[in-house]
Amino acid sequence: MGTARLGDRGRLARLDWLAGPLLILAVQQVLFGVPVGVVLNGAVLGLITALVALGMFLVYRANRVLNFAQGELGLIPGVLAVLLITESGLPWLLALAVGLIASFLLGGASEFLVIRRFFRAPRLVLTVATLGLAQTLGFLALWMPRWWDARVASQRTDVPLDVVWDVGPIRLSADHLLVLVAAPLVLALVGLLLHRTDLGIAIRASAERPDRASSLGVPVKAVQTLVWGIAGMLAFLALFLRAGVMGLPVRGALGFGLLLRALAALVIGRLQHLPTVVCASVALGILHQGVDWNQSSSLVGDAVMATVILVALLVRRLRPERGELELGAFRAVGEVRRLPDALSRLPEVRIGRVLALAGIAALCLVLPHHLGTENVLRLSFLYLSSMMLVSLVVLTGWAGQVSLGQAAFGAVGAAAAAYATQSWGADLLLAVVFAGTCGIAAAMVVGLPALRLRGMHLAVTTLAFAVAVTAYLLNPRFFDWLPTGRIERLPILGRIDWTSSFAMYHVSLVAMAVTFLLVAGVRRSRTGRVLIALRENEASVQAFGVSVTRAKLTAFGISGFVAAASGALTVHHQQAFVVDGNGARTSISLFVSGVAGGLGSLLGAVLGALWYWGSAWWLEGSWRLLATGTGVLLVLLVLPGGLAGGCYQLRDAALSRLASRRGFVVPGFTEDRLEPGEVDRASDRERPA
Repeated sequence: MGTARLGDRGRLARLDWLAGPLLILAVQQVLFGVPVGVVLNGAVLGLITALVALGMFLVYRANRVLNFAQGELGLIPGVLAVLLITESGLPWLLALAVGLIASFLLGGASEFLVIRRFFRAPRLVLTVATLGLAQTLGFLALWMPRWWDARVASQRTDVPLDVVWDVGPIRLSADHLLVLVAAPLVLALVGLLLHRTDLGIAIRASAERPDRASSLGVPVKAVQTLVWGIAGMLAFLALFLRAGVMGLPVRGALGFGLLLRALAALVIGRLQHLPTVVCASVALGILHQGVDWNQSSSLVGDAVMATVILVALLVRRLRPERGELELGAFRAVGEVRRLPDALSRLPEVRIGRVLALAGIAALCLVLPHHLGTENVLRLSFLYLSSMMLVSLVVLTGWAGQVSLGQAAFGAVGAAAAAYATQSWGADLLLAVVFAGTCGIAAAMVVGLPALRLRGMHLAVTTLAFAVAVTAYLLNPRFFDWLPTGRIERLPILGRIDWTSSFAMYHVSLVAMAVTFLLVAGVRRSRTGRVLIALRENEASVQAFGVSVTRAKLTAFGISGFVAAASGALTVHHQQAFVVDGNGARTSISLFVSGVAGGLGSLLGAVLGALWYWGSAWWLEGSWRLLATGTGVLLVLLVLPGGLAGGCYQLRDAALSRLASRRGFVVPGFTEDRLEPGEVDRASDRERPA
């Protein structure tokens, strides 16, 4: 009887691992039936996706981080190999060998020169570092064709075999056959590498307990460099095989759709089970081809893919894996260090705080009188973007819930506010409140899965939500109730005219100031303390009788309201409701700029917005690269806590000198120079707190 029960549990476990891929294939068969040839073409696309997902899987096993630069690792050697064939006439096999060597060296160099600098950094910082690395490698790849005085085009590199056959309406070639043969072979070899060799054991050991593995003689950093080299080779193979089937991608790596499918396959496989990752990749590729075959718009395909990803994640039974909770969780950066009472009560500190606030207020009020219309509108947009980043500070920086879908909340608020003012003639204040309420509802839709998802599982869920909302649900091409004309700025309260850029500036400034005051009040309240505690240790918060469910939903609700309010004002600022399906990219850009500014404080929201958009607007020439991932990478290399973290470090250093000059001994700010038994008056005030 006991043996039978164990066998039943084993079969249930296997069915659990196959639940996601089987669900995806069932959706494809029921809703998007296609001929056999399309299924084969989808399997080819899925195997290419599996190579990308496998590289990300290896990096995650070695570094406990999802590598968003996986596609770009193969872009530079891929462009090199294709141009060697098309421009230099190099044989196909020789170009393949050159690309493999170059990709291995590039992957290892990326880890050694960039990733290793963040070896002790929070995983949040390392994730953003991979995003910055992706944009840097993509820029270099676009620059490479200048060596041949050529242009990057969607060029194909066919296998030197003349084999063509028709399967229904689809014509397959030797390039498709090569993918069907080579990709499974490579996947099998990597699987054997992980489970049958000492290197696989070293990879698992270095990922789960790097310090322990290093003490046992495992060269952890060398193993990680080797893993990145292998990941680079897998990325190159995916791109090179894709060049034979569909051509070389133009102005990008393997495309955002492929990245989303690779992320979904990894999460469906729970970042642990390689066969599930491979099966999910193939199933998603077949579904993608099925949707494209039945629908004329690729946006519908993206929305369907995102919906299937959400459902597949929710039906999975997620169980914490060893090392996943503590290493997979994200911690905020740039956290504000609260000043002790002994320092905050000093006259110099009080006067300095008042002068700083007065100076900032005066600067904001004087600036529009000395700038042109274009820069005034830019500044007002910057204030509204800061509001959007404040919503990310609350959700990710304070509550520890990683969100890549803030642009979706903003889009919901924009659509609701535009409809309220243009169709109902509602006042702006009522429209903003209505938009914020809709934002709360949208945040609850995402927040409910957050009760059982965490880390990158939640990040991929929010990213899929952003794709579904911006690609389909809020696209005027599919729904006629969405506003398509000019969004008029109706008088506020029936009296205040804000049609001019000068008036729009002051409305944005007041909105940002009110948002900062309200959110700062939340941070000082019990709710704010609960959110911080939730980020640090969820189990301890629950042990003290605090409802974790209520705390998470509160964080999502506040974040959704602020993001939707920002979207409501932004749509009237732009005077047009535009959704082009790039909401996911916008969300990622918001996340990157927030981390660069510092997600732990409201100051980080302002600095992140100023860094990202200000660099693109007001810098010239090569300095504009600071607005890209390259600039963010430089910021994190120098200031892992973001720009706000650097500012607070300067503040603490100045206050430490002030305390030393005044003779105070403040724990954490000054060195204890008192004799045993002596107690400083500042220390007396600090001890009860």
